[in-house]
Amino acid sequence: MRRNSIIDLVFPRRCPLCGEVRAYGDKWVCDNCDKELVWIEKPVCLKCGKTISNAEAEYCGDCERIKKSFERCYPVFAYEGAVKDSLYQFKYKNQREYAVFYSDCIMKMYGHELRRLAVDGIVPVPVHSHKKKVRGYNQAELIARELGKRLDISVYGNYLERNTDTNPQKELDDKERMKNLKNAFNISENGVKLSKVLLVDDIYTSGATMEACTSTLLQGGVKEVYCVSVAIGRGFDR
Repeated sequence: MRRNSIIDLVFPRRCPLCGEVRAYGDKWVCDNCDKELVWIEKPVCLKCGKTISNAEAEYCGDCERIKKSFERCYPVFAYEGAVKDSLYQFKYKNQREYAVFYSDCIMKMYGHELRRLAVDGIVPVPVHSHKKKVRGYNQAELIARELGKRLDISVYGNYLERNTDTNPQKELDDKERMKNLKNAFNISENGVKLSKVLLVDDIYTSGATMEACTSTLLQGGVKEVYCVSVAIGRGFDR
C-alpha cells in the first residue's frame, strides 16, 4: 500500500543505517550500507543463536557456562558497526520507524521458523516506567508490534513489567549482570494466561535480560519461551 505523498514529503523514509532519504518503493537500505550488514551465519550456538567458530560445538562459551532457561534465541545481526549505530538511533533518537525494517529482517531470516513455533503471544522485554516516560516508547515493543502484524499473533505489551530500574550493566561481567537483574521483572495482573511465548528485544548481549524475563515467565506459568532479537553481541564468550 502506497503511503500518502504528503506524509512521505514531511516524514521521508530514511536508510536505517546511514539516514539517507529513500524514495518510497526503494528498498530500506541503500546499496553502500547493505554491504555493511553482518547477518548471523552458521554455525551458530543452538541456545542463543550467535555465530560460533567451532562447527562441532553445540553451544557458545556463554551458554555452556551459564544455563539459559529459554528454548532458543533467534538473532539477526551481529551487534557491531552500522547495525550498532542504527540501534542507538532507534533506541535513543526517536527513530521509531526503524522497527519496520528490523521486523522485516527478522521475518526474512526466521519467518518460517517463527510461524512453525505457533506461540500463543508475543511479549516485549519491558523498560522501567521512568525510562519509558523519558524516552516516550519501549523500543522492544515497537518491534514486537510489527512482528505481531506479520505473524498474525497477539502482542501483550504489558504482560511483563520492569519493577526496578537496575544499575547500568555495561561494566558488569555475565554473572554480575544476572545478579543485577534478579527480581527485576514481574508478570502484571492482566488475566491473560500464555503457554508458549515469543520474547522480543532489540539487543542480546550477555543474555541476562532475556534470562531474567524468561525466569519470570516460567514462574508465572508459561511453559516455553523463545526469544528473538535484532542483534546479538559477542557476550563473554572466549
